[in-house]
Amino acid sequence: MRIGVPREIKDHEDRVGLVPSSVAELVRHGHEVQIELGAGQGSGLEDEQYVAAGATIVADVETLFATSELIVKVKEPLASERKRLSRGQVLFTYLHLAPDREQTVDLLKSGVTAIAYETVTSPSGGLPLLTPMSEIAGRLAPQVGAHYLERAQGGRGVLLGGVPGVPPAEVVVLGGGVSGTHAATIALGMGATVTVVDRSAEVLRRVAAQMPTARTIFSTHDAVSQILRRADLVIGAVLVPGAAAPKIVTRDMVKAMKSGSVIVDIAIDQGGCCETSHPTSHSHPVYSEEGVTHYCVTNMPGSVSRTSTFALNNATLPFALALADKGWKKAIADDVHLRNGLNVHDGRLTCRPVAEALDLPFSPLEALAA
Repeated sequence: MRIGVPREIKDHEDRVGLVPSSVAELVRHGHEVQIELGAGQGSGLEDEQYVAAGATIVADVETLFATSELIVKVKEPLASERKRLSRGQVLFTYLHLAPDREQTVDLLKSGVTAIAYETVTSPSGGLPLLTPMSEIAGRLAPQVGAHYLERAQGGRGVLLGGVPGVPPAEVVVLGGGVSGTHAATIALGMGATVTVVDRSAEVLRRVAAQMPTARTIFSTHDAVSQILRRADLVIGAVLVPGAAAPKIVTRDMVKAMKSGSVIVDIAIDQGGCCETSHPTSHSHPVYSEEGVTHYCVTNMPGSVSRTSTFALNNATLPFALALADKGWKKAIADDVHLRNGLNVHDGRLTCRPVAEALDLPFSPLEALAA
């Protein structure tokens, strides 16, 4: 199979779909890999390393898209990239379609077969291709929040860890999943007072066992409203796989927060868990709403591109090999977990949460097979 890896063009997105060692593995399996010129430079990976691994460097992105059977990316294809996709191609990348009608409609029109990293599952019920980026985003969130709490950045002028005689910042983490757990761990390590909010008693027990110094609160509207009044930093880490993130934080809750406090909405890829959240970029990462600084960058892990690229490849390579070795039809027939990643095929939407979020027709896989 001929596999194409374009350079990412989203704002400050320096990750790359395949690293040289992954390319070498695919080549050993008899596949041809095309890398767009300079695609890996943002992650410290030079074209010469890809050539040594057996890849072909392609300067013209139009040629790369036109001649590749499988496109491996990191972030969702932007409008200019979507125009290059065609029926019969397979796209393997993060998609986050639930809050993005425009992208969804374009993919349906293209006829492409699109498999989303974020809805591929594991036997344990996890999301193995989303997990490494959730870990990184969670670990980034407290340090990003600490930066924007600085007075020079428009914040309250609060040091996250405090000092002897002066209390530390109050950090509230909404969601005790992968991102939330990592965010809480780092915030505690920085010396903050941390409260984790979740609607699952089982999750709260796990968090309490892992982090005895963290507070845990069962999520209700009133509980969230009260705890946010005391917060200096709120980290939104709520996830419903494939679906739009629920709006846990209302505008009224934000109005009641301290002036100069900070919200880092990790859930923004799926639309965000705050009513006042809207996507931002690394070039323009923050805005103020109701006196609260909002950081809603949709590709947070792109800021630590080398770490993120290698962590992502560790997770995606086995699935990329299966798609290339078997073809997408047999690969998803053999693996129910990869099958769960199929979001779009030949003009039909095959992910129910996305269809429900966007009020579009849903086509179950059984109908496609028939």
